[in-house]
Amino acid sequence: MTTPMELFVEEMQKLFQPDEVYVMDGSQEEAERLADIAQKSEVDGRVVLRKLNDKEYPNSYYHRSNSNDVARTEHLTFVCTPSETEAGPNNNWMDPKEAKAKMTGFFKGAMKGRTMYVIPFVMGTPKSKYAKNCIQITDSIYVALSMRVMSRVGKQAIERIGGSSDFFRGIHSIGDVNPDRRFIMHFPQENLVMSFGSGYGGNALLGKKCYSLRIASYLGYKEGWLAEHMIIVGVQDPNGKVTYFLGAFPSACGKTNLALLEPVLKGYKVWTLGDDIAWINVGEDGRLYAINPEAGFFGVAPGTGLKTNPVMVKTLKNDKFFPTIFTNTAVDNSNNTPWWEGVSDEVPSDMTDWQGQKYDKDSSKAAAHPNSRFTVSIYNCPTLSPECDNPKGVPISGIIFGGRRKDTIPLVYEAKDWNSGVFTASIIGSETTAASSGQVGNVRRDPMAMLPFCGYNMGEYFQHWLNIGKKVQKLPKIFMVNWFRKDENGKFMWPGFKDNSRIIKWMIDRIEGKVGAKEAEIGLFPEENAIDLSGLDIKKETMEKLLKVDKEDWKKEVVMIEEFYAKFGNKMPVDLRNHLAELKKKLGI
Repeated sequence: MTTPMELFVEEMQKLFQPDEVYVMDGSQEEAERLADIAQKSEVDGRVVLRKLNDKEYPNSYYHRSNSNDVARTEHLTFVCTPSETEAGPNNNWMDPKEAKAKMTGFFKGAMKGRTMYVIPFVMGTPKSKYAKNCIQITDSIYVALSMRVMSRVGKQAIERIGGSSDFFRGIHSIGDVNPDRRFIMHFPQENLVMSFGSGYGGNALLGKKCYSLRIASYLGYKEGWLAEHMIIVGVQDPNGKVTYFLGAFPSACGKTNLALLEPVLKGYKVWTLGDDIAWINVGEDGRLYAINPEAGFFGVAPGTGLKTNPVMVKTLKNDKFFPTIFTNTAVDNSNNTPWWEGVSDEVPSDMTDWQGQKYDKDSSKAAAHPNSRFTVSIYNCPTLSPECDNPKGVPISGIIFGGRRKDTIPLVYEAKDWNSGVFTASIIGSETTAASSGQVGNVRRDPMAMLPFCGYNMGEYFQHWLNIGKKVQKLPKIFMVNWFRKDENGKFMWPGFKDNSRIIKWMIDRIEGKVGAKEAEIGLFPEENAIDLSGLDIKKETMEKLLKVDKEDWKKEVVMIEEFYAKFGNKMPVDLRNHLAELKKKLGI
C-alpha cells in the first residue's frame, strides 16, 4: 500500500513539476555530493556554495543570498487559522482557503528545470517521546544542506514516520525571490507551512522558527507543553553540581553568547544544550524538563569573536560534522576565509563584501551584512552537554528572561513566584535588531521573546503559561536580566559576556536558598555584596544604578504595557491584569 508520506511526495511532484525528485537519506556521502553539486550550481549569477579555506575553517562553505532576501520578513508571515481571533493581534492573519489558493498558484510548476528535494527529518533526538516527525519539500540545495545541519535528516525520520500520516508538512520553493511574491503561511490546525519566494534561513529552513516555534507552540497549547524561543544550559559549580536553566532573549541580545558562555568565575563551567529553541514538558516527577529540538546553531556572525564568544569560534573551526555554512559574511581574499565585524580587530585589506563587491576598508559601510549567519552542527561544540541527547530532556531549575534596553530595566531581578514571573515575561520590551526586517533601535514589546513566533493568540498563550504552572510540582525560579544598560555618556555600564556568569551564580545561590533578597516594586533584588564581583573593576555607584528601579522610567513603561495589553481585549488573563494594577499601585500611579 502507498504510505501517506509517498502520497504527499507524489502530490507535491504533480504540483511543482520538477525535472527530478531526490529523497535525502542524511548520509555523509550524500552531503559531500550535494555540496559538490552546489559548488557547480548558480542562482541569479551567484554560485550557491563556495569552498572556504579548509585549514582555517574545516568543511566550510560560503553562500551569498539575494540582496533583497537577508532577514525574516515578519510582515509577509501569516498564521492561517479558521478565525482571525485564534491567530490574535500578535500575528498577521489570512483565511486558510485564500492563503492556500494564493500559495498553490505560486507553487504550480515552480520547480520546472529544478530538482525537488524531499527532506524527511526529526526535530528532537529520535529516541525521545517528545520528538516530532517532519517532511520538507524544497528546490533549494542550500536549504537541503542547511536542514542536514539543523535537524536529524534521513532514514531515522522515514522509519519513525512509517505508515503514519502524523507528520509536519513543510512546502517551500525559492521561486523567483521576488519580495512582491514572498509569503510564509502557517496552518497550525493542519501541521502545515507553505513558504515561497525566500531562501533566507528563518523563511526557508521550515523546521526552525516556522515549525519548532509557530506550529509547535500551537501543538503545545493543545497537548499541554511549551515550545519556546529559549537557550538551554547546564551550569556546573566547583563541586560538580549542574543546575539547568532556560533563557529567552530576542535576537541579538546575547542569547548565543550566554548559551556558550565561558564563566569568569573559577570552578564554574557552562554546558551547552541549545542556543535558540526549547520544548518544555512536565516530567513524570512533576518538574519541567526541556529538550532542544534542533541539531545545529543558526547564529548571527557580527559580534562573534574570541573576546565575545570563544566557544563559538572553536565550534566554527571544528571538523566533526559536515558541512558548516557561512551566509552573507564578507570573505577575506588573502586566505579565503569568512570575515565579519567583531571576528578580528584588524580589517583585512583585500576583501569581498556580502554583496560581492570589493570592500573599501576605509568605508563606513559594514563588510558583512548585520544579519549575516553561520549554520553549524551542535556536535561541533566543545562544551556540548553530555545530556544533549537525553530523551527525557534536562530538569529546569531557573528561567532567565531578558531584552536589550539602554534604560529602565535593571541588571537583574527575580520574580516573587511563577505567576509574577509570567507577568514579568509578558511585559518584556526590547530594542529592535537586524534579525527582522524593519527599523533598528525602536523599543517593541516582545513577551517571552516570542512575539514573532507564537502561532496563536498571545492572550491565550499567556493563560497557557499560567496553566502550566498549576501542573508543575517543583516550579523553577524566574529571573529578568538586562546586560545593556547605558550611562549618561551612552557607554555600557555592565561588562557583559563572561562576567554574566556572576549574575548566574547569584541565581544559583537563590535557587539553593543560600542568599536572601530584598523586595522592590518590580521584584526581588540582590542584597548588598551578594553578587560576586571579585576581580572586576566596577564602582559601587555603578552597581547601585544598575540595580535601581527608576519610578519615572517605569511610569512611562507602564503606559506602553497598558497599550500592549489592550490589544488582546478579553483574551488577556485576569491574573496578569491584576499584576499590572498592583505594579501601578506600587509605583504610585
